[in-house]
Amino acid sequence: MTNNLGLKIDRSSPVPLYYQVVKGIEAAISGGILLPGTRLDNEIDLAAQLNLSRPTMRKAMDELVRSGLLVRKRGVGTQVVSSQVHRPLQLSSLYDDLASSGKSPTTQVLSFSRGEADEATLATLQLPFGSQVYHFTRLRKVNGKPLALMENWVRSDVVELDESSLEADGLYAILRLAGVNFRLATQRIGAMNASKHQSTLLDIEKGSALVTMERTAVDDTGRRVETSWHVYRADSYSFESTLVAR
Repeated sequence: MTNNLGLKIDRSSPVPLYYQVVKGIEAAISGGILLPGTRLDNEIDLAAQLNLSRPTMRKAMDELVRSGLLVRKRGVGTQVVSSQVHRPLQLSSLYDDLASSGKSPTTQVLSFSRGEADEATLATLQLPFGSQVYHFTRLRKVNGKPLALMENWVRSDVVELDESSLEADGLYAILRLAGVNFRLATQRIGAMNASKHQSTLLDIEKGSALVTMERTAVDDTGRRVETSWHVYRADSYSFESTLVAR
């Protein structure tokens, strides 16, 4: 069944219904169907349009609010988050965090290339077909101890990158020096167990707990500059956030 936003629900799919709604609305936002500031129908109406239960629709909307894509406003309803009302984020890299806390980070570039982006990266960074990106993986250590494996995709029209610069400094410091002014980011924190490859590089036992982070950063002109997927040793690193009541 399809509604006027183009959301499709496949009841034969093993993917939970609420998660199909989440991914559908995410796609509508990233594809420009739902523009910043767009007001969505209420949960009851959306549930009726998609023939879903209200609890299922509420779960989907709650997830989208938690991820920062939607915001609920009293007396207004649910809207797509607009950069004009989104609180600016002070973005920092792992290198910045470690250096500012007095530690000594070092970086080893494990792979590095520049070439045409695949479809997933084009979609994430909102780039036209044929665009080139830098793609690299790095091992970050602190005081000689492995801490994180980092995989990044950076659009090639904003900066010139090479392996030596990535080993000498943090990525965000390089981008800022090239004139990139970060505005905001979407970020997802998760967890996983270390694979054999990850455990070898991070000097931990296979199956050890890892903290994961997916991030896509946007500059002050609205460009999606870079996207990344990082894993951190859970025994050595954690994320801390301050929550503010609305």
